Amino acid sequence: MKIAMIASEGAPFAKTGGLADVVGALPLALEYYGQEVIIIMPGYKCISGSRFKINKISEDVSFSVIGEDIKVYFIENNLYFNRDGLYGDKNGDYRDNLERFSFFCRRAIELLEEINFSADILHLHDWQSSLISVYLRNIYSNESFYKKMKCILTIHNLGYQGIFDKGEFAKLGLSWDLFSINGLEFYGKVNLLKGGIISSDFITAVSPSYAKEIQTEEFGFGLDGLLRERKNVLNGVLNGIDYSIWDPAADRFIMQNFSEETLENKVFNKEDLQKTCGLEVNRDLPLLGMVSRLAQQKGFDILTEILSKLCKMDLQLVILGTGDLKYQQILKIAAEKYPKIISLNLRFDDRLAHQIYAGSDIFLMPSRYEPCGLGQLISLRYGTIPLVFKTGGLKDTINTKIGFLFSDYSKEKLFKSIEKAVFTFKNKPKWMSMIRNAMKSNFSWSISADKYIKLYAKAKRS
Repeated sequence: MKIAMIASEGAPFAKTGGLADVVGALPLALEYYGQEVIIIMPGYKCISGSRFKINKISEDVSFSVIGEDIKVYFIENNLYFNRDGLYGDKNGDYRDNLERFSFFCRRAIELLEEINFSADILHLHDWQSSLISVYLRNIYSNESFYKKMKCILTIHNLGYQGIFDKGEFAKLGLSWDLFSINGLEFYGKVNLLKGGIISSDFITAVSPSYAKEIQTEEFGFGLDGLLRERKNVLNGVLNGIDYSIWDPAADRFIMQNFSEETLENKVFNKEDLQKTCGLEVNRDLPLLGMVSRLAQQKGFDILTEILSKLCKMDLQLVILGTGDLKYQQILKIAAEKYPKIISLNLRFDDRLAHQIYAGSDIFLMPSRYEPCGLGQLISLRYGTIPLVFKTGGLKDTINTKIGFLFSDYSKEKLFKSIEKAVFTFKNKPKWMSMIRNAMKSNFSWSISADKYIKLYAKAKRS
């Protein structure tokens, strides 16, 4: 099949989060299984500095190549994309994001015909590309080149929907008939993701549990009713991770490579992480690691409430990430008060992230909701035991043989779960068994790619 992956970011060219990892890795797995894939994304300012060769093919389109022969097309527009940020700056989201991404969607559709890529499937990601299905159904439906194309929309995080003022609707170039309860209207505003959910042939969420959760009022963010209406075409497909990047046996960022056969070498990474973070070098102290956005969604509301209790235990805590000023301040105060226990690193640091995955004993992910989550999958690969809240992709990937789960979202349950993990850490035979089970887990993209290929085939037949 011929598949066009269309998204607002993709690794290794432009990234703000897990969406880019998916767009960078899934096409490689699809290509391995014989699918013909291209990627279309905006030509951001940061792409010119990538390590890949960029080739110009027209005034506003260039491309690069990943994998064996996957062309990644960049739609250029200096007015819209020649900026330091992808979606916003320190003042918040760019005010013209509706214009930016509606332009991107229209131009991506036109590009398909220009390069004569008669796709069977347009795989769209999140609100930034969801307008493509709306345009295909309402503007391009009578053009023969596009008639047989099917759209699959993947929702990575329903909390982000592309909501804009009603006055912006005219800029989309769509009939006002579509600004209705059965169209893009959402409580008097324009909702781009809603349009994609309505217009796409199939919808996926990034884990089976998340596909169910977004049909509930608690996690549906106002779209749960619509998603229940479309439940027959809604599927949960778990994300994978790229084991060529996340491989403790070959990771160039960590002090000592190791594998399931050389587990005794993992502890050298713990000692190196303790040194790097200015903590006491002690193999017997359980070391908890976090690589996360500092936000309520990620569980920092309940974690910060138990910090003082945690700091009275025999453990260490390393946190890497940036986010809400509220949690940055709380964590700063705690790290200054307990410098021998907490190492706080308020930055993006790829090397330190790898070191935390490899050197920690326990990986904390107490997210209130987590569509899929990649951190727990990476930590499993490195034999670092995840401790998670039982939600979304965390629920789908972690069990008691390879991690710790708590099912009531509260500071009390989080603390008890950490206590249990620390107690288990002291039981070395049981702990080593958990580590070996964790490292045997397989969440490669090949499994997810196979599920997507079957879904593509179903969409093509529909």
